[in-house]
Amino acid sequence: SIKMFKHKRLHKFKELQTETVNGKRHYILPTGGLYPSITTILGWFKAKAIKEWRERVGEEEAKKVAVKSSRRGTAVHQICEDFLNNKENCLVKHMPNNIVMFKSIRPILEKNIKEVHHQEVPLYSNKLSIAGRVDCICKWNDRPAIVDFKTSSKPKKEEWIQDYFEQCTAYSLMFEEMTKIHIPDIKIVMAVENSEPMLFEKTIYDYIPGLLTKIETYKSHYQQKQEEKLLANAGSPF
Repeated sequence: SIKMFKHKRLHKFKELQTETVNGKRHYILPTGGLYPSITTILGWFKAKAIKEWRERVGEEEAKKVAVKSSRRGTAVHQICEDFLNNKENCLVKHMPNNIVMFKSIRPILEKNIKEVHHQEVPLYSNKLSIAGRVDCICKWNDRPAIVDFKTSSKPKKEEWIQDYFEQCTAYSLMFEEMTKIHIPDIKIVMAVENSEPMLFEKTIYDYIPGLLTKIETYKSHYQQKQEEKLLANAGSPF
């Protein structure tokens, strides 16, 4: 039987288009400005580790793994979204392994999510000059929460996924700036291949300092790059 989730919007969000600038995803604001996506910013800090991994396993293997995990993530996200939207046959047309992964986290969603507020809405912050798209904002038992769905090929230790908590913290700060609604609770619901699902429950307060430092570091790096470019292009005034 299908569980019918109640829906109640907290705010009306406008859809935002995205644009890739120098290989990095940016959101186009209503004012026409461009803000980098929070996943792009956080991913930048892992670039070195990923590059080392690619060199270790070889380009071909790395591509295979990347494509597989990206497809898996997209599929499981889609099933979660459709399921929470009470779509009949939300499993039709999906690959068996992705269905198995969704079914592992389904009980967590059914048990905890009491009301769905928003799914896949674009958020941005003028204070932080960032943007992003949140998976789900809902009533989790009796409190509102920012929920992110993740897939993994193996169980993850908390210290490996600090950036997941920072990502949700960013959504919380953007959401509050846009709506004046404070949602400190974050939940990471992780489907793990051939293993039990994992649920990480946190509040944003531990992650704000690290998040702000990363945003600052990222921005100053690219500002410096821009300035170097401008200087190089300007050449000598004499």
